Amino acid sequence: MSEVRNRHQKKKNGHGYALDHKSHSTDSPDSDDIDELLIPKSSSFNKSNKNSLSSQNQTHYRIALYILTAIAFITRFYIINYPDEVVFDEVHFGKFASFYLQRTYFFDLHPPFAKLLIAFVGYIVGYDGAFKFDNIGESYITNKVPYVAYRSLSATLGALTIPIIFLTLKESGYSLNACILGAAVVLFDNAHVAETRLILLDSTLIISVAATMYTYVQFSKRRDEPFSKNWWKWLILTGVALSCVISTKYVGVFTFATVGCAVLIDLWNLLDYKAGLSLKLFSKHFAARFLGLILVPLTIFLFWFWVHFKILINSGPGDNFMSPEFQETLGDNPLTKDAKQVNFYDIVTIKHKSTQALLHSHNARYPLKYDDGRISSQGQQVTAYTHPDENNNWQIIPPVEFPEEHKYGVPVYTGQHIRLRHVATDTYLYTHDVASPLLPTNQEFTTISPEKALGEKFNNTLFEIRSKSNRQRVKTKLGYFSLVHLTNKVAMWSSGKKLPDWGFGQFDVNGNKNLKDITNIWYFDDIIGLTDPERLKYVPKERKKLPFFRKYLELQASMFAQNNNLSKEHPYASQPISWPFLLRGVSFWTNNKTKTQIYFIGNPAGWWVETALIAVYLGVLAADQLTRRRNVLILDNRTRSKLYNSMGFFFVGWATHYFPFFLMDRQKFLHHYLPAHLLAAMLAGALFDFFFGELEEPLDEPRVPSRKERLVRKLSNLKITYTGVTIVYVAILIATFIYFSPITYGWPSLTPAQVQARQFLNVGMHFNK
Repeated sequence: MSEVRNRHQKKKNGHGYALDHKSHSTDSPDSDDIDELLIPKSSSFNKSNKNSLSSQNQTHYRIALYILTAIAFITRFYIINYPDEVVFDEVHFGKFASFYLQRTYFFDLHPPFAKLLIAFVGYIVGYDGAFKFDNIGESYITNKVPYVAYRSLSATLGALTIPIIFLTLKESGYSLNACILGAAVVLFDNAHVAETRLILLDSTLIISVAATMYTYVQFSKRRDEPFSKNWWKWLILTGVALSCVISTKYVGVFTFATVGCAVLIDLWNLLDYKAGLSLKLFSKHFAARFLGLILVPLTIFLFWFWVHFKILINSGPGDNFMSPEFQETLGDNPLTKDAKQVNFYDIVTIKHKSTQALLHSHNARYPLKYDDGRISSQGQQVTAYTHPDENNNWQIIPPVEFPEEHKYGVPVYTGQHIRLRHVATDTYLYTHDVASPLLPTNQEFTTISPEKALGEKFNNTLFEIRSKSNRQRVKTKLGYFSLVHLTNKVAMWSSGKKLPDWGFGQFDVNGNKNLKDITNIWYFDDIIGLTDPERLKYVPKERKKLPFFRKYLELQASMFAQNNNLSKEHPYASQPISWPFLLRGVSFWTNNKTKTQIYFIGNPAGWWVETALIAVYLGVLAADQLTRRRNVLILDNRTRSKLYNSMGFFFVGWATHYFPFFLMDRQKFLHHYLPAHLLAAMLAGALFDFFFGELEEPLDEPRVPSRKERLVRKLSNLKITYTGVTIVYVAILIATFIYFSPITYGWPSLTPAQVQARQFLNVGMHFNK
């Protein structure tokens, strides 16, 4: 009987990935190691699956694929010209396309690939990038923007994602019903439709994630053909797909983690002596994967940054995020035009780089007592002010007065010591060991009279102009530095927080004990009353050249620093725990005249079923492990192989694209869940196959029915069929999609009662009253 059972298992191995290499037995009850979780294996799949599918079945697959793809294009392109106004984050990514077209330097937190695609569409249709997408609601028609062409790129990528999902499930060995169900969950999802028909990056991100899963499944199917042409092709294509993900958004690292987990376990199994590989051959496998999945994506990733720098050669709004050296590489940069040599005794304004506020003082005192009960020095207030004012003027004084005949024309160098005299009140900048108004851990900055500054408090008025490179002439606009107090070793700093009424709502200035804080940076903004003809003369300067990697590394540092600052509250931000349950959406666009809106929210019939099935999947894994501990073998090896291998691959993909968001201390929105939702849809399709398709497969040879087979008969008596389940569930998805479509497309308008009927849980829409 066991031999009959084994032959039965081997015949049907084409439905999923084989549990292990050919040298391993798949019939032993001991083949249940959890380390099989991530590897979509198929030692016999590649040959037997194609043979097991008749030409008629192949035709059914093709017909279903064509129909789903056609519907995908219809749902994504339906009234794509509406609204003819800027919607949600189109203000950012449409703007960036315009900057590319005008070769104007800008700064963004995301890598350039998807933005370059959008700009390329504008270039093809001949757009000049004149419109800057400044505000939501601005008219595209009035400003003659080819917005339909821009949106068509996103819609096309969003539509093509559907056949990729279908084919991934098909190539993983799942039935036609499973392929339809998995693809339909994304096809008829309101969130995916809304996000992939606008000028946004997510359509590129999502199709890249889907393509990575598909290409890696194809690569895994060639396990028995190592180093063959097809094996190399799919390995390299997986690397290309991975590069598209990481080159669109840095969350693409989660896709690397998904594939990385599978590759590591794959290599671990290849290292097993039972696999029959010598260490030399194993090293060859390792090197091939390193080349295809690390070096190829990295090279393509860096290439897009190289293109980015080659295009953006003119000064623009992104200049302030970069160092003076970087800015000097840009044409028409105001720094290179307006930079002037700073000399001792010049009267200057000093600007804080992070807040863009000017160092300021005025004839007002700190209060004797702060709200928390601390006592101040009652010294003259030193603040940072964002508007022009004569109280922003400071004179640079040397530590020792120069003789009159050599007093003027002496340049200031980095690394030198200076004093700063506040011109309007004739006092000197000073700090001492007294707690600052807003931060008790930092020191108070104030000013003192010339008598004290030249007497007992002289050393407390000395500051060092500290920069990365010493003994360089300091220039306005270009020379970034931190101003470090010579005695107390604190750096002048502003947190950007506003002082109470006694400080007139201006920003605080204090002494930061962390001298390495990158926000300690200041620069001389302007020289007041400059009359020196030599320094006033404008000498055109050639653009500097910096090595690519220096520019790349500086941009990366700035991108990650700004990303870490995205911690402010947002009215539509949400926490990851709420995403699978659709507890919170995002308002994309509203029109008060027509009472129409685009509200980003998913299809509950898809999201809630996905979430439930993920929980069920974990329950099945737990039950399988527990029962096998007692030698109760409910699942046959072929079914169990699919449960752990291909389904495990999809599950790990969902987990790696979801759980890391819990660790992020930044603004998070529902659209961050879309890649995880895509992978959960694949898992859902596979699980439908597990519960219905697996149970309905007939036995090849007569034998004593198992528990599962007895269950099949009971289900058959209830006339539950897989095809019926598929039809019913897809119909529910379609009905729910249509029900929420007015807020997905922004048309037609709904009455307040109809809006209220579409609100559930904590979803808050407009025009509900």
